[in-house]
Amino acid sequence: MVLAILQARTSSHRLPGKVLSPVLGTPLILRALERISRAERIDVLVLATSSDPSDDQLAEVVSRAGYRVHRGPLDDVLTRFLQVIDGHDEETVVRLTGDNALSDPRVIDDVIAAHLASGADYTANTLERSFPRGLDVEVFRADALRAVDRLTSTDDEREHVTLGIYRRPGVFRLHSVTQPLDRSELRWTVDYPEDLAFARAVYEDLYDAQPTFGQQEILDLLDRRPELVRREADHA
Repeated sequence: MVLAILQARTSSHRLPGKVLSPVLGTPLILRALERISRAERIDVLVLATSSDPSDDQLAEVVSRAGYRVHRGPLDDVLTRFLQVIDGHDEETVVRLTGDNALSDPRVIDDVIAAHLASGADYTANTLERSFPRGLDVEVFRADALRAVDRLTSTDDEREHVTLGIYRRPGVFRLHSVTQPLDRSELRWTVDYPEDLAFARAVYEDLYDAQPTFGQQEILDLLDRRPELVRREADHA
């Protein structure tokens, strides 16, 4: 059984409230959850947000849409994740973030499959980047995160959840997932107004005809409309 945890909050430093911004009339966070829900290897999906009043609306929107919601510390996201994990029996955990409204369920499934086959403590397509930023997937053993909780008290490791795993390759077994064509220069996450405009343009072009569009369909769109291309270098 696989537990997926989508972390999100409304108090983004660069684009506050972005997860509630409309994309084709639906909040971005619900677009992200819709896409993640299509991953066949995920058994349980939970939104992990904060108990801060700033996230009241986010929790209400997601809960009203029928998704599970857990609320925990605002900045100690590691504890927030462990609270979700401790409430479930699943040993395999997937970490996803709410600013990735273009995540590809096929990529999610592939990274989960690679993790289960590898026997690693932590598997990700971010250790050696070849996917567009915004298709990020991390998979880890629940016990590995519990071990990090015992090992660390640093603010950065408690905020960034899995940092305490992959910065300790001597302690944890790491496995990297890559794809043959390097697309790591492409930027599909939402941190800035221009990123949100890109996500909206992709949905407006693809969603009605093919709501299950993924990485390849977006790449095909960018071939047709190169003026839409967003690159990591745009915000270097």
